[in-house]
This record gives sequence, C-alpha cells and structure tokens, in this order.
Amino acid sequence: MIAPAAAFLAAGSGATPIAQDIVEPVVAQAEACCGMEIVAAGLTGAATLHKAASTGEPGQPLQALAASHWRVAADRAARVALPVGVAPESGLQVKTILAARAVSAAFPEISSIGGVRPDALRWHPNGLAIDVMIPNYSSAEGIALGNEIVAFVLKNAERFDLQDAIWRGVYFTPGGAKAGGYGHYDHVHITTKGGGYPTGSEIYLR
Repeated sequence: MIAPAAAFLAAGSGATPIAQDIVEPVVAQAEACCGMEIVAAGLTGAATLHKAASTGEPGQPLQALAASHWRVAADRAARVALPVGVAPESGLQVKTILAARAVSAAFPEISSIGGVRPDALRWHPNGLAIDVMIPNYSSAEGIALGNEIVAFVLKNAERFDLQDAIWRGVYFTPGGAKAGGYGHYDHVHITTKGGGYPTGSEIYLR
C-alpha cells in the first residue's frame, strides 16, 4: 500500500496430510497485530517547505506548519520502519519483501527464509514467494510455530496482498483453507501478488 501524500507529503514432503479440523485452530490463532505498509521513501518537497516557511511571505504560518508536519512524518517513518530480515531480498517484489521483513520481525526465532530460486512454477523465480523454514518442524513446538506464522500472514493478508500460504498439507487463502496433499512440512510457503519490483525508494513500515 502506498501511503497517501497527505500523510507523508509525497512521501515438502511429508506423511499423512493434515485433516480439515486442524485448519480452524490455525486460523483462530491470529491475534491483533501491527499493520504493515509500504511508503515512498523520498518525502520530496522538504527543501521547498523549509524555504517557504522562512520567506516571511503571507501564509507563512500555514507553510511553517506544513514543514513541521513533514518533520514529524519523516521521524515517524524512521522509527517504525521494518529492518531487513533474514530473507535474501534480491529479486523479490515489494509485497513479498514486506511479508518477509514482517515475519522476521514478529518471529525472531526464524533464522532462515528462502526467496528467489529456480522452479518449474513461477512464484519463486518471479519474486512472489518465500519459504519460512521452521526449526524442529516435526516437534510440537515447531508445528505450533508454523501455525502461528500462518495465522500471522492471514491476519495481514490485505497488507501483504497475500495469495496463499501452505503448511503441513494445507493450502490457506484469505478466503478459506483446503487440506490434503500439499506438502510443505518443514517450512511455511507464502505467496503474495507481488506489487512490482522495488525501485530502492521504498520504506517498509510496521
């Protein structure tokens, strides 16, 4: 999502597939969480605003107020920006980067996230998908962690422009889930709709 200008001034493999009754608890685990968004990093117009604020021309108080708002917006963006996570971001599209950074920030126990790689399907090669590798994925703790990550991305589906997530034989979408034969027992596969390739001017916000 590109924030409005008013706000920032231009700114697997496995055994038996999981039964359908496992799907509901996973989705139900989604808790209220920070929203995520992408804004342009340029925040252009700062110099113009500062110059206008110091001219002494009529309307100066309003222009000074605008400059002040710009500084507040810039400071806020710096404080809430998501840092680069553990996923290699080269070749990823912006919504996929946003999802990868958000998962890294929310789940510091995750030490490996796969990104772009050769594949017969287009998702990974085109920067639309990541694989969140789950430590001790077959243990109760590992399964619970994978469930939490699925719930997290579903909770933020609109922000991430989520297409799907796959975990332990279940195919999850914002519209529902289907169990059976989907693999992905050692990682959570997350696919976004991309949003285009980054230009280098993006700030990924919490």
